[in-house]
Parts: sequence; C-alpha cells; structure tokens
Amino acid sequence: MEKIFKGRVVVPGEATLTALVSHGGFNTLASYKDCKEGKNICTDQNNPDLFGKSTVGVALCLPQTIGSTTGGMVFFNAAVINCNPGAMLFSKPIDSLAAAGAILASVWTPNNIPTVDQLGDEFLDYVKDGMTIEIRPDGEVVVRD
Repeated sequence: MEKIFKGRVVVPGEATLTALVSHGGFNTLASYKDCKEGKNICTDQNNPDLFGKSTVGVALCLPQTIGSTTGGMVFFNAAVINCNPGAMLFSKPIDSLAAAGAILASVWTPNNIPTVDQLGDEFLDYVKDGMTIEIRPDGEVVVRD
C-alpha cells in the first residue's frame, strides 16, 4: 500500500530510502554530538523518537528543527564527513538554518540531501520508522509499507 504527499522542494533530488520519524522538533546540535566519518547515532536525549538511532542515509521525517543557530552548519558538516541523512522531509515549513545547511551540502559536497517541506501533519501521522520513502524531483513523496 502506498500514499503520496506533495510538498515544496527546497533541495531537489531523487531517492528511495528508509524512513526515520521524529514527532518532536529535531535539535541538530544535540543530535550530532558524536558524529564521526560515516556514522552518527542521535545523541539528543530529549527526542525519544530518535535517541540512540542512526540518522545516516535515512529519510529523516520531522516537523521542524529546533535549537541552536548552528543548525545549518551542523547539517553541512555532517555532509562533509558522510554522516548526513539521505533526505529531510518536513511536515511544516523549513526554517532558514536547516534550509541553508541542506543547500550548502548540495552545492559544496558530493552529498546532496533532497529536502522537501510543507508535507502536512497527515504526513507525520502516516509515516512510520522503517517504511520505504520515494522522493521525486517535483516534491512528491511516496510512502510505502
């Protein structure tokens, strides 16, 4: 079974990835405290959805980012050392810092992070960890069981 959501493209790209879902805001600085080449286990103890899980190469499904003004640079630096999410999918409008990090990663590293926002609250209600996510260049996001 599949369901299609349509959002706004922030960073274009195509990918088929496994979903990792956060129902709370994603604190980039708190989540990447132990980021190493090709590896990141979420260190944000205030995010029970993600704490202790790998955020590398997944479709990170979240409402929004929260926290430090360093958020954009955290995403960019994660891409530099290959420990970035494979895509970021926001139910709400993306903030300028997360957008800047995703855009910088796509321009200055080989690690494009397809990013789509404004997918709606229904998106986060529907998607679950481990589901297959297909991201299309036009902002369509297909979620499959």
